[in-house]
Amino acid sequence: MSSTRRFLTLLPQLGRAGALRASEHATATGSLVFSRGFADDADLKKTVLYDFHVANGGKMVPFAGWAMPIQYKDSIMESTIHCRKNASLFDVSHMCGLTLKGKDAIQFLEGLVVGDIRGLKDGTGSLSVFTNEQGGIIDDTVITKVNSEEVYVVVNAGCREKDLAHLDKHLQAAKSKGLDVSLTVHDDRSLLALQGPAAHQVVGALAPGVDLGAMYFSDFRTFDVAGIPCWVTRTGYTGEDGFEISVPSTHAVALAEKLTANERVRLAGLGPRDSLRLEAGLCLYGNDLTEELTPVEAGLAWTISKRRREAYDFLGGDVIRKQLAEGVSKRRVGFVSSGAPARQHSVVTTPEGKVVGEVTSGAFSPCLKKNIAMGYVEKDYAKAGTALKVEVRGKQNDALVTKMPFVPTPYYKRPDPAKK
Repeated sequence: MSSTRRFLTLLPQLGRAGALRASEHATATGSLVFSRGFADDADLKKTVLYDFHVANGGKMVPFAGWAMPIQYKDSIMESTIHCRKNASLFDVSHMCGLTLKGKDAIQFLEGLVVGDIRGLKDGTGSLSVFTNEQGGIIDDTVITKVNSEEVYVVVNAGCREKDLAHLDKHLQAAKSKGLDVSLTVHDDRSLLALQGPAAHQVVGALAPGVDLGAMYFSDFRTFDVAGIPCWVTRTGYTGEDGFEISVPSTHAVALAEKLTANERVRLAGLGPRDSLRLEAGLCLYGNDLTEELTPVEAGLAWTISKRRREAYDFLGGDVIRKQLAEGVSKRRVGFVSSGAPARQHSVVTTPEGKVVGEVTSGAFSPCLKKNIAMGYVEKDYAKAGTALKVEVRGKQNDALVTKMPFVPTPYYKRPDPAKK
């Protein structure tokens, strides 16, 4: 059985996933969910790199309404390891990039997310989450403060429709109150993610006049890459150093060709992207984050700064205030386990059989050569080193609560002056 087919058969059919409309049928691959039920390929959206993927051996699958490559000629295992050692290029143009502008743009956005956007330095960004009135997570997002009147936001492809509807609803209310804020969706741009320890070298060779050594994790800059004007953020979804490059769609194929011309760069698809993010302990919306889970339960309370905790003036602020003061009943944790890999919805129990939680993402780690997973357990069982069981295919396998990330995350971070 091929590695792709084996990977595709690891999960049972699911009835619900954040990346899909409820009306779609789904099968799951690793932690990802691939939709079925489209009449033909014409029903799927395609990035401008679609033909480029096919020409380079990309195996295309439906994902969140898009035709996306799950892998290329190498296996998912090989592709994951290659990214950790060299550099991999991912097409993430299905993600939704947008900009909020105006003198009240930051004030408006801070009413909807938990992050301290005003406190960011110009040209820097951070992970944050959109919340609902109950404190649940509508979506996770990377937000960049370009300047005091411009914010660049990237949201998940599967959440695009509900995110834009949510933003538009509150935008109309803000404008009716006289706030100066406008929204632009960048459907004319594509997004490429170059990830891995060689990414710095590869981008540097195509942008010789740019001092990438002074560009740290989450920093945002505009400069030419291979002669093409780009928006570049030092970030990614793999746990590795790397860059997300927003490029005019008319130049996306040319840029991809320039980047992959470097012998250290390989194209990579959704399969290794999922393995990489799980090894790095990063959440997948629809699995590890949902509207029923708050950032406190999800272990993302660190995204709520001291200033935001003074007022809790964002949707669901009162709920989150109470949770931070009184604690929560469950926590997101990591696991390593024996037997077959744990998957989404695998039940977690004590050795005595008491149900204490559920796995939300799980897979065999290509880099660690063992089963890893994350999920939610009752707080009394969330301490690292706690021995539990996970049920997989009717069998009770040993599991151990483990700190995340599972692999080191060598982000290129700004030096801490306090440590000099």
